[in-house]
Formats: sequence, structure tokens, C-alpha cells
Amino acid sequence: MRNRIREFRARYNLTQEQLAKKVGVCRETVVYLEKSAYNPSLQLAHDLAKALGTTIEDLFQFDD
Repeated sequence: MRNRIREFRARYNLTQEQLAKKVGVCRETVVYLEKSAYNPSLQLAHDLAKALGTTIEDLFQFDD
């Protein structure tokens, strides 16, 4: 699964720390998510999409 977290975060000029605080996780979680080293729970995916003003489908792309 790929994601566009870094891209959306840049649109809003958010640091990893700022995004982490918005969704209630530590900065390292955002780092791992951006590297696709960690797959988020459905709740976290929802919170990230909401914080970044997009949908889960636009933020996360599943590889076939």
C-alpha cells in the first residue's frame, strides 16, 4: 500500500510533528507511515484523511 501523506502534508505546510499532534500519535508514527513501513488502523487512516482534507481513498492507494 502506498500513501500520499507527505504530499498532502506539504500542501498544508504541516510538519510531521504538527500532523502527529492533530491525529494524536507520535511523530515517529508519521515517519513510518510516510515510508510505508507501517499500515494504519482504519481509525488512524480516517483521522489522517480528515486532518489533511481528503478521503482515505485519495490518501492511501492499494497495490494490486
